[in-house]
Amino acid sequence: MTEQLGPDSGRMEYLDGNVLAGPMRDVFAVDLTTATGRCASCGRTGPMASLRVYANAPGVVARCPGCEQVMLRLVRTPSAAWLDMRGTTFLQIPMPAEPAMMPGPTAM
Repeated sequence: MTEQLGPDSGRMEYLDGNVLAGPMRDVFAVDLTTATGRCASCGRTGPMASLRVYANAPGVVARCPGCEQVMLRLVRTPSAAWLDMRGTTFLQIPMPAEPAMMPGPTAM
């Protein structure tokens, strides 16, 4: 759904969150172990595959190999998944070299 605003409103036109379905599916359909993440605690940057993962709980907890702070928590039930990445400041995900199809104005 698009909200139409007049040219004098001073606000940009926006779309609702349903527009994220395609781009988010592209991002979350890749192998995240090859992604690079940065620890929010110590700033260490490295591949997600290098995290120390503890799986003897109702989900998995991944800790920074440098400072042992939690970077990721993932809990899965039959009907939902919870992903907590507040210990990760960013996640850089390798993507195929094709152009992204993002909504918005196109260049002329």
